[in-house]
Amino acid sequence: MPSAGWFYSWLDFEPDQIARDFDDLAGLGLDHVRIFPVWPWIQPNRTLIRSAAVEDVLTTIDLAAARGLDVCVDLVQGHLSSFDFLPSWVLTHHRRSLFDDAGVREGLRTYVDTLAGAVASRDNVFALTLGNEVNNLWPANETTIADSRAWAEELLEVAREAAPGLLCLHSLFDDAFYAPDHPFAPADVTTLGDLSTVHSWVFNGVGAIDAPLGPATLTHADYLVELAAAYATEPGRRVWLQEIGAPLPEIPAGSVRDFVIGTIDHVAQNPALFGITWWCSHDLDRSLVDFPEREYDLGLFTVDHRRKPVAEALAEAIADHRGPRPEQAARQRIECPVDLLREPERRAEVAPGSDFHRAWVAARVDGPVEIVPPAG
Repeated sequence: MPSAGWFYSWLDFEPDQIARDFDDLAGLGLDHVRIFPVWPWIQPNRTLIRSAAVEDVLTTIDLAAARGLDVCVDLVQGHLSSFDFLPSWVLTHHRRSLFDDAGVREGLRTYVDTLAGAVASRDNVFALTLGNEVNNLWPANETTIADSRAWAEELLEVAREAAPGLLCLHSLFDDAFYAPDHPFAPADVTTLGDLSTVHSWVFNGVGAIDAPLGPATLTHADYLVELAAAYATEPGRRVWLQEIGAPLPEIPAGSVRDFVIGTIDHVAQNPALFGITWWCSHDLDRSLVDFPEREYDLGLFTVDHRRKPVAEALAEAIADHRGPRPEQAARQRIECPVDLLREPERRAEVAPGSDFHRAWVAARVDGPVEIVPPAG
């Protein structure tokens, strides 16, 4: 996240400040960033796309390119750091669901088409994601598994037509895999978009098992990647660990290095892994209020650009894993009792702390473990 002004910085865009932030990141050996244009500030009315706001996005991409950084653009923000950002034309007297209202979906098609087409003009943009964890926008926006899937299918098609050649992706937080009544399904992760994305946070229940450095905590990212790979219907579909961080209080300062190194060492062994993106670049300035406490200290850098221990650990991990990946060794196999694609109501049976999860973690101590869906 930007070091100055958080994502509110889009409202007072300062290229020099963004350039300095990117200098920090490039100095760690990172090769890409995710950026988060804020939807209502680009499309304040359903028929108005602000060209100046689109130009600010393009300038940000160009600043990244000048520092050797590729870019994924997350389109519908949507949701950031516990706040929802929605345009006024879906709120108050105009309240209607993002996912099932025809007028909103028409506006979103225009927005995705315009922004995707614009950013596709830049050679260092490699991917588009429909939004940052759009399932956080439920339950304020009513939906069902069928409607949320149709919404994503429609917008992915718009993005592909506007930006041919880019990866077009769908981003959901892990309730899609773990929460029985969640209206976004495991199949949305494993079959929509050009590859699967997972977001691994140890405050989702894993931390209560054995944080900060127990086997369940250090292998949670690998577990999510493995679940996504196991339930892909397309052979060889890759999985992007698109978001992971070291949150307080689950990961205290004295455990940060071992958490970062251990987590990356484990997940890097997964043959399905496409890449890893760390959340987030810079701390959140404490002059900004009402954020959850853990959001303030998630950065690799302080707001005044000092490297934190988490940044040093990540740079070490990048150096350790740079270059061709080693040949994959044979893996153990463990059969999951649940067909997540056909029985999403049974998702609790694979959630952190479930019998299956604990069995997988115990087996993972002896080396990589492949999850196999139930036969038939």
